[in-house]
Amino acid sequence: MYAVIRTGGKQYRVEKGDILEVERLDGQAGDTLAFDEVLLIGDETSTEVGKPLVAGAVVTATLVNQTRARKVLVFKMKRRKTYRRKRGHRQMLTRVRIVSVDQRQ
Repeated sequence: MYAVIRTGGKQYRVEKGDILEVERLDGQAGDTLAFDEVLLIGDETSTEVGKPLVAGAVVTATLVNQTRARKVLVFKMKRRKTYRRKRGHRQMLTRVRIVSVDQRQ
């Protein structure tokens, strides 16, 4: 069984046992998280698309750890004006392991 969830302004296709990195969520390692913004849920035989969300569907995950992404360099320059700005950014991420994909009626 798989689902498409929305968190942090992005959509992710998840199955039981998947490990994914999402935008920063509050919590400590070992905490249980529930994603209730499920946009689609399906298996080998059928698929249910929400309007906009699937009623009663929930994806449960365990928080593995808090981490940061690789550094992205932002470099601004204007030619012939001696204008140069270099700046870095590291996005805060949360690594989660999907425990279950459930649809309650």
